[in-house]
Amino acid sequence: MYAFALLGDGAERAVERLAAAVEGRVGVVRVGETATDGGVTAGYGDTEYAVDERWQATGDGLSVSDALDRLAPDHDYAAVLGDDETGLPTIAVGDGVDDAVFEADDARSFDTEAAIEAIHGTEPHETLESLVAEVKRSQSADYAGAIATFTGRVRAKEDTADDRTHYLEFEKYEGVAERRMDTIETELEERDGILNVRLHHRTGRIPDGADIVFVVVLAGHRREAFRAVEDGIDRLKDEVPLFKKEVTDDETFWVHERET
Repeated sequence: MYAFALLGDGAERAVERLAAAVEGRVGVVRVGETATDGGVTAGYGDTEYAVDERWQATGDGLSVSDALDRLAPDHDYAAVLGDDETGLPTIAVGDGVDDAVFEADDARSFDTEAAIEAIHGTEPHETLESLVAEVKRSQSADYAGAIATFTGRVRAKEDTADDRTHYLEFEKYEGVAERRMDTIETELEERDGILNVRLHHRTGRIPDGADIVFVVVLAGHRREAFRAVEDGIDRLKDEVPLFKKEVTDDETFWVHERET
C-alpha cells in the first residue's frame, strides 16, 4: 500500500481526484480539525476508523500509524490529511512544504497523473498482515498448506549491561536493493513446493520495539516453507545493500563502519 500525506487548502479536492484516477482501493486518514464522518480520524482524543461506508468504529488512542497498519492489508493507497508530522512522502496542494515529492499551486491545477507517478516512486507501507494478505491472494493459493513468516524488530538491548538502542535508521542503495530482493524472491519461488515469496525491509528511522523486516512464504507444506523463510532472511542480510545507523544512550554510529 502506498501511503502519503496530502497538505494544503486543496487537499480534500486533490484526494477525491486521486481516488477517482487510481486503480485499487483508497483509504483516507483525517487528523484533528480536518476530521469528518468519512475516512479515519486519528491522533487526537476520540477517534473514528472507517474502512468504507459499510463499516466504521469509534474509540480513542488510534494513532496515524495504527490507522495505516489497519488499512494496509486490503487497500492499495492511503492518504493522510491534516498532519504534517507523519514522516510520510508529502503531496502539497496550495501550500509550500519542504521536500514534497509533488507540488501544485491549487486543486484546479493539480496534475493527477504526475502526482500518481510521484507516489509510485515512494516506498510502500507494508506490514506483516499486508504481506500475508497479498500471498493469500496468489493464484497458487489453492495449493498452499502453509504460510511461514519472519519478522525482525529493533532490539533495545543485547543484555542488561548494554546501552539502550533508541532507534535504528536504514538507508538503501536505491534501485539495487529492490532488484536484489526481487531476485531472491524469484529464486526461492523456483524451489519445489514454494508458491509465493514476499520480502520487505523498511527504511528511515525505526524506534526500539518496532518492526524492521518481513519474510513471508506461501508453500505446499511447512518444512519447505520454514527453510525458505530462513534462507530468505539470511540472503536478504547478506546480499541486499542496506546501511544501518544505530543511536544509543551514549553514541551514534554506522554499523558497517564498526564491522570493517
